[in-house]
Amino acid sequence: MAFLKLPLLREPLGSEDKIEIMDRMLDPELGTIQKLNKQAPGMWLFPRNQEHCCIYRVPNSIRRVNPEAYTPQLLILGPLHHSSKSHALKSLGDITDSKSMGYLNMEEHKKIYLAEFARRVEGEKTIDGFRRIVEEDEEMIRASYSESTAWIESAMFVDMILHDSVFVLEFILRSSYEGWEKTGDPLMDEPCLEHTVKEDLILLENQLPYFILEKLFDPIVPTLIPNQTFRELVITHFDFQGKIGDNSKFRHFTDLVRLVRVETLPRLARGKCNPIEHMYNADKLDSGGVKFEAVDEEFSLYVRFENGCLKMPCLRVDDEVEMKLRNVMALEQCHYPFNAHVCNYVIFLDYLIDTDKDVDLLVEKELDWATRFGGRDGEQARIGHPRGWFLLF
Repeated sequence: MAFLKLPLLREPLGSEDKIEIMDRMLDPELGTIQKLNKQAPGMWLFPRNQEHCCIYRVPNSIRRVNPEAYTPQLLILGPLHHSSKSHALKSLGDITDSKSMGYLNMEEHKKIYLAEFARRVEGEKTIDGFRRIVEEDEEMIRASYSESTAWIESAMFVDMILHDSVFVLEFILRSSYEGWEKTGDPLMDEPCLEHTVKEDLILLENQLPYFILEKLFDPIVPTLIPNQTFRELVITHFDFQGKIGDNSKFRHFTDLVRLVRVETLPRLARGKCNPIEHMYNADKLDSGGVKFEAVDEEFSLYVRFENGCLKMPCLRVDDEVEMKLRNVMALEQCHYPFNAHVCNYVIFLDYLIDTDKDVDLLVEKELDWATRFGGRDGEQARIGHPRGWFLLF
């Protein structure tokens, strides 16, 4: 068996060294250096810019359990699913490929929304100004993604970010202030389509960096809606009014969904903590005299044990809960691995709910989320964690 001995790097790499390493790889069988295709999507950025990188492709070890939970159903934003548009174009005319047709319809819809938004702001001058802002911040926008976007040419990348950004604002404006009559816009006239777009807006792989949205639209929104900022418009759109601090910062919409949950924790509880190594399930805790109390605090992760009573938030389950939690947990695994508070909450639930008796007990205590989370006897998936393994659903 042959082994390749690689030299240790003693000094920081210069920019030319980084390019050389990223551009070449050793083929042990041929004994030659092979060129990598710089244009190939999916290649990691290495090293990453820790200040800006915040949008990730979900690792396959997490994705394989439920790929649809991370995949846009209708709306593609940003570069990570950009190649899906090419696939959709190849399937043009195949009406049996409904997802690809949905992607194509949305790309055409983005053009319509761009034109309609231009009318809102009285012409193309504002749009040209947006384009210049995107061009100025192109490098920082690209650095926000964990994968290289070098395979997307500059002009195409700028147009993509511009169209996607304006679509997000126009969609939020329309869905926030729509009336009770049909408008001719399918996204507003068909609630199922509007709901699907709202779900796609919070997928981890489908994000635009928030800083560019804010930079583009902060000066514009008050002229469209008096006494309203873009931040307030976004928070209202996701029904998070009063759920987030005025000075709290988030990097994109998935991060916002996480933040409203993390901010329910006392500040002292937001630091690093030791993993759960052993905990009794709900039935055994009840047999030991522990009382349970449901605390009606929306989005809360705050579980506390006070005077023999385990006080827990009641997680209200709807069709979106699994998708939201999975994407937030994927974000934590990639970006907040040592402050994975939502992951820790789900681990706690997994320990607490182990049998049908646990489910019945918690439903009886009006902790009705219990029917959603199967214990370790149900169908589950193991997800890698920096400090061990935990079970997801």
